[in-house]
Amino acid sequence: MADEGRPRLDAVVFDTDGVVTKTAAVHFAAWKRLFDDELRRRAGGDDFEPFTHDDYRRYVDGKPREDGVASFLASRGIDLPFGTADDPPGPATVHALGNEKNDHFLAQLRADGVEAFPSTVSFVEALRAAGVRTGVISASKNCAEVLEAAGVDRLFDVRVDGLDAAELGFAGKPDPAIFLEAARRLGVAPERVAIVEDAVAGVEAGRRGGLRARRRDRSRRPPRGADRPRRPRRDRPRRAHRRRRRCHRPPRATRGTAAVAAVRPRRRRIGLLLEGRSPAVFLDYDGTLTPIVARPELAVLPPATGEVLDALAARCTVGIISGRDLDDVRAMVGRGEHLWFAGSHGFDIASPEGWRRDIEAGRDVLPQLDAAEAALREQVPAVPEAWVERKRFAIAVHYRQTPDEHVDRLERLVAEVAEASPGLRLAGGKKIFELRPDIPWDKGKALQHILEVAGVDPATSLAVYIGDDVTDEDAFVAIRTTGVGIVVGDEDRPTAARFRVDDTDQVRDFLRLLLDHAEGDA
Repeated sequence: MADEGRPRLDAVVFDTDGVVTKTAAVHFAAWKRLFDDELRRRAGGDDFEPFTHDDYRRYVDGKPREDGVASFLASRGIDLPFGTADDPPGPATVHALGNEKNDHFLAQLRADGVEAFPSTVSFVEALRAAGVRTGVISASKNCAEVLEAAGVDRLFDVRVDGLDAAELGFAGKPDPAIFLEAARRLGVAPERVAIVEDAVAGVEAGRRGGLRARRRDRSRRPPRGADRPRRPRRDRPRRAHRRRRRCHRPPRATRGTAAVAAVRPRRRRIGLLLEGRSPAVFLDYDGTLTPIVARPELAVLPPATGEVLDALAARCTVGIISGRDLDDVRAMVGRGEHLWFAGSHGFDIASPEGWRRDIEAGRDVLPQLDAAEAALREQVPAVPEAWVERKRFAIAVHYRQTPDEHVDRLERLVAEVAEASPGLRLAGGKKIFELRPDIPWDKGKALQHILEVAGVDPATSLAVYIGDDVTDEDAFVAIRTTGVGIVVGDEDRPTAARFRVDDTDQVRDFLRLLLDHAEGDA
């Protein structure tokens, strides 16, 4: 099974859920029951934001159970002690919630059973008939029971699952340890092993471990990092045409799930994405156009960045979507003749023509914000170097200079105020805790609204969003099927962005690249 000069393929390792067995729906149902019950309990009734398929893909899918619990809770501003693996099921700790989820999953599995994908079974059987060894991995500690229930446990030479990972101390995907252990047990060098995955974290794990990654065909295109299935040369389309098709749309790996490590934008790649289209560019402010600094008022826009921003805004749609108050971010940018602005994470929007709109539901909770602000201003000064910033539709509690040993105390304080404030929710960001209106509005929805109002046509324009914080993930998700997200920072964290730049200087360089393209089309 040689592949045009690549090492011989001696083994294939399959992920379990969503690749070998149809258990993804069972897992989702168990997670949803768990988290909806917990969120309902915390909300004191039915008025809460439920767990969704997008939450499952972004925070839970492919991770060890406890990591999934902690990741999702963190996305909702909830912090629980981890506890220990033998904690009884319940809401007390991360492990306790994980154990409760496991009970829900096993109950449904035993009641309804599980099926294997016929196409996967046929593929495994064909591999074995050709002398290729097969293995199966899973982050789940129930892998053996799932495979047995589906009647496919005898199809694999080795199995490495969540029980093994816990015993051996393996990190979850995108760490490649579980795949490398499967290769070791198969007695095959990693470069001669292919993996079949349905999750971006799994493909990234294979790439990091030097294995050859294939994605189960839920869509026609594999995620970034995956080796593309090869056809006989006579059947392949011409290279130029294939590149053009591939680059006009983001990979399906970014749809509905968080990519693990965005790649660096290249001039040629961006040129292909923009071919025949103009950019519509939206950016966060702090950490994106300006470096993060100790105090917000010190985050002055570099003159060179302002110049390229002005030049680009004169040729295409450009907007700033910030967690800052709208008037604050407009004053910091210091220009605006051609710019859109959205403040307070999109609750307050202003157009280049001068009109201004806010989200009506946000106005309804202004009294609760006022009361919460009063409580925080009374209590926060007791925490060293922490301070309160009131925005029109949010309250930020900054702790960038607070000693680490006081941060937990500050978080508990803010959480208590949030719990006592109906209509508000606790959110996080870079060195801030923030209270916002508890309504389904965020940077992503603000971005979609501006694109619609501004008349940005995806057939003729490519939406680009650039941001550095977790609050920007909503915007990356909002345009992942029609545009391009770019995350700023050199940390290798989960993100729904397609590309990555290291710092604000590289953001400016990228804006110049877009300006060159826009001027070339003028």
